[in-house]
Amino acid sequence: MPQQNRSRPQASPFLLGHAESPDWERAVESCLQQIGYVPPEANLGFLYVSDGFAGILVRILEQLREETGVADWVGTVGMGICAGGREYYDTSAVAAMICAFPPDSFRILPTLRDPHLGELLDLQDWLRRSETHVAVVHGDPRNGSTPELIGRLAERLPGGYLVGGLSSSRGEEPQIASGIVQGGLSGVVFSDRVRIATGLTQGCSPIAGKHVVSACERNIIAAIDDRPALDVFYEDIGEILARDLNRVAGYIFAGLPLAGSDTGDYLVRNLIGVDTRNKLLAIGDMIEPGQAIQFCRRDGRSAWEDLQRMLDELRARLDGPPRGGLYYSCLGRGRNLFGDDSEELRAIHATLGDFPLAGFFANGEISNNRLYGYTGVLTLFL
Repeated sequence: MPQQNRSRPQASPFLLGHAESPDWERAVESCLQQIGYVPPEANLGFLYVSDGFAGILVRILEQLREETGVADWVGTVGMGICAGGREYYDTSAVAAMICAFPPDSFRILPTLRDPHLGELLDLQDWLRRSETHVAVVHGDPRNGSTPELIGRLAERLPGGYLVGGLSSSRGEEPQIASGIVQGGLSGVVFSDRVRIATGLTQGCSPIAGKHVVSACERNIIAAIDDRPALDVFYEDIGEILARDLNRVAGYIFAGLPLAGSDTGDYLVRNLIGVDTRNKLLAIGDMIEPGQAIQFCRRDGRSAWEDLQRMLDELRARLDGPPRGGLYYSCLGRGRNLFGDDSEELRAIHATLGDFPLAGFFANGEISNNRLYGYTGVLTLFL
């Protein structure tokens, strides 16, 4: 249905529509009905679709662009997506949020695949006009250079800070950066003309104190605190779990504390193997001798408390409800940690008020200059 035939409600700079349907056209039309009149100052859209729509994302994007008149869009696909106070899993769904930002306050980020970031050359003149930048980015989990790209992009942007997540899908993993792209890191960069607040919440909690890796090779740890790695691991997780390592998978993780963090942040990495004969431990990241490590468990109660901590800290920084927001949460969170009633999103709105919110459940979350896991990253436009 043409845009001009819709009723014209009171204009809002952030407009949200979300719907589920096996028919993508019906889902998009429902989103458009909810969005309603699109004011001329609207200039950027965020689009997230469930992975069942990955193969036709280009058609969804074209329809939204034509009907709204908004040319620039960013987004990706997820095995779960979120919008408003609802999480969508195991269904075909679309979430579209249309925003109005100050003119010349953002640039679409070209797809970055090379760590040298030569693609940024065309943005240099624009980047020099602002002392700080926040980039909302989506990454390809199949690209082994993605963690390096995240760090290098944060360094190259003056006063750079990144938020976002890695696409998650049972099939294709396209991203949106005006058009359909894939294989690297893409998104949008905002200048300091856009007021933004962000927060990070962890989904795991430490079960013991910090240790130091004494001997390792790539991702295989041989010694911790000058003792066999598996002996230290067994002591930390306790006798019951140590007797049945099958119970450890998906429950116990390696935490890599971040040097210099004043909030005790750490990177959560999967345990991917043990060698009981040689007492070795393999984790899902490269590690070096002298690096700090601590073991963590996925803990719903602790995760809930940390989510509320993040929300309370953000609320203290706000003058009122945000104009809009983006939320990127790990696939291991959401219903897997908080239940089937969209409790994670409900908590956000209960603390911060009712505002347009869109996002997806990611295969890794991006905050500042690092790739995290089992975290939630909330970005608010003020």
